[in-house]
Amino acid sequence: MSNRPWRATVAVAALTALLVSGCSSDPERPTPTPSPAGTSAAPSTPAAPPADDPAARAAALVATLSDEDLVGQVLMPYAYGDSATRVSAGSAAGNQALAGVDTPADMISKYRLGGLILVGFSADDPTKGNQETTNVDNPKQVHELTTGLRTAAGRLAAGPAPLLIGTDQEYGVVTRVTDGVTVLPSALAAGAAGDPKLTEAAWRAAGAELAAMGINVDFAPVADVLATRSTVIGSRSYGSDPKQAAVQVGGAVRGLQAAGVAATLKHFPGHGHSADDSHQDLPVLTQSAEALQSGAWPPFTAGMDAGAMAVMSGHLDARAIDPGTPATFSHKLLTDVLRGQLGFKGVVITDGMNMPPAKRWAPGEAAVRALNAGNDLILMTPNVGQAYDGLLAALRGGSLPRARLVEAVTRVLTMKFRLAETPAAQMSTLNAPAHRAAADALATAAVTVLRGACGGAVREPVTVTSSGGRDGTRAALTAALTAAGVQVKPSGGTIVHLVGYGDGANDLRADAAVTVAMDTPYVLSGAKSPTLLATYSSSRASMNGLAAVLGGKARPGGRSPVTVPGLPATTCASS
Repeated sequence: MSNRPWRATVAVAALTALLVSGCSSDPERPTPTPSPAGTSAAPSTPAAPPADDPAARAAALVATLSDEDLVGQVLMPYAYGDSATRVSAGSAAGNQALAGVDTPADMISKYRLGGLILVGFSADDPTKGNQETTNVDNPKQVHELTTGLRTAAGRLAAGPAPLLIGTDQEYGVVTRVTDGVTVLPSALAAGAAGDPKLTEAAWRAAGAELAAMGINVDFAPVADVLATRSTVIGSRSYGSDPKQAAVQVGGAVRGLQAAGVAATLKHFPGHGHSADDSHQDLPVLTQSAEALQSGAWPPFTAGMDAGAMAVMSGHLDARAIDPGTPATFSHKLLTDVLRGQLGFKGVVITDGMNMPPAKRWAPGEAAVRALNAGNDLILMTPNVGQAYDGLLAALRGGSLPRARLVEAVTRVLTMKFRLAETPAAQMSTLNAPAHRAAADALATAAVTVLRGACGGAVREPVTVTSSGGRDGTRAALTAALTAAGVQVKPSGGTIVHLVGYGDGANDLRADAAVTVAMDTPYVLSGAKSPTLLATYSSSRASMNGLAAVLGGKARPGGRSPVTVPGLPATTCASS
C-alpha cells in the first residue's frame, strides 16, 4: 500500500492541531519557564478521535502535550546498558555522561523520549565508528530490555502511543541481533537473486522476529545505489542499477512492514554515490541534480510507494542542490526535494548525530538545525540533555517554529499508532523453520558463478580455507557441506577459499580451486581460481546456499549486481 494518502493526512493533522498545555512538573529537572502567553493553557478535552485513524489520534494526543513532552518526542538517543533499570557501574557512568542519568529507563522518564535505538557492532561493521556501546546480546535479553523501556515510556504523557525502539538490522555486515534469530543474506545478495518476491518473504520473516523482540523500527533497507566502490555502503546496497535496486527495496519494505515494523529508507539523497565514509568526514556528491534524480532516487521513491514509514537523511553534501550543507541540515533537500518534489510526508530521521559531519555544531544547535531542515526524529545525539534543552529554548525563543515541532511530533505519533495496529509475533517464532527456509531460498538464489562451469558438484573431498578471522564462517560452511553430503577434510582436498568484507589481493589463495566472495565481489577480479563464486554474504543462510551449489543440488542462478572488471555478471547463459 502506498503511503501517499497517509502522508497527506499527517501533514494536514499536524498543521491543524492546536497545541499547548501547562508545563508538567519533573522532579529531576528545574521547573521550566512558562510558555509564551496564549500557548500555555491546556485545551478542553476534545472528542475522542476514531480508534482506527492513527493520524487523528496523533493530532488529538499532540494537543494535550506540554512543550517538554513535545521536545522529548523528537529525540531518539542510544543508551548504555542491556537492561532498562539495572546496569553496570560502567554503563551508569556512560549514561551520566550522555544524559545525566543512570539507566535507560531514567533517560526515557527525564527527557520524555519518543524513542530509543539499540546499538552494537561486529568486527566487519563499517558503522562501528559511531557505535560507542552495545546493548544487544540475545533475543531474550533484547525482549526484556524492550519490555522495560516500554514500561517506562508508558508512564509519560505521550504514553498512549508506544515507544519507538529501533535498531540497524540490515543483514549482512550491519546486523545488530545475530544469535538465535533468522539472519538474512545481505542486500547485495538479494540484488543478485533478482526476485523481489523472495526478498519480500525473507524480510517478512525477519520483521516478525524483530517485532517479537519488541523492536518496531528497523533502520533498513539501504536504498543507496552502489554507483561507486563505497566500502561503507558496499554489500549493504542492492546493487548499481537503480531500477533493479528499486524493486528490491520495495520488496523489503513490504515484507518488513507487513510484520508491524517500520521500514527506514537510507541514506537520502544517496550515500552510494560517494566512496567516502560519513562516519569519518562529509562525503561530497558531485553529480548533477538530474543525475541524482535518475541514478540515486528510484529506490527511495519505490520504497515510498511500497509504504515506507520513514526515510533517513544522510550526512552528505549534494553540491548540485545545496553545496556545503550536509543533507541532514538542508531545508532544500529535505523539505523542497524529499517532501515537495518526491512527495514524502512520513517520518524523516537523521543519521547518527554523533557522527563527525553533525558534530560541527553543539548538540542543541545541531538538533534545532536538523528539525528546521525537515527531520522529525533526532537520532543518537552526543548529549541528550544539551539537545533537549537546546530544542526547548529554541521553541520558546522562536527559532524553532511551534508549527514545525507540532508537525514533527504528529508524524512521529502517527507512525507509533500505525505500528500498534499490527500485533507482534510471539518469541516462539524466532528462527522458525519457515523463516530459515525463506532466508535460505533467497541466499541460494543469490549464488553467482563469475568464472567456471554453470553448476555441477565440486570434486570431493573438499578442504575449506579462508582469510584470517573467519573460523566461524569456515565451520558453518563445513557443517553445511557435510549436511549436503559433501565430504570435507581438514587438508588435502579440493580447496574452497572464502574471502569477505575488507579483504584484498593478499587474502586470495593461488592454489584454490574455488574462490568465494562473501561481500562485494570486486576482489574476484584478481583471483586465479578456475571457479569464482559470489554469495555476497557470510550468513548461515548464504553458507547453506553455497553448500547446495557446491554439492550439485542447486543451480547458481544469481547475477552480480555490480560490475567486476574482467568478469561477466554470470557464466550461466540463461540467467
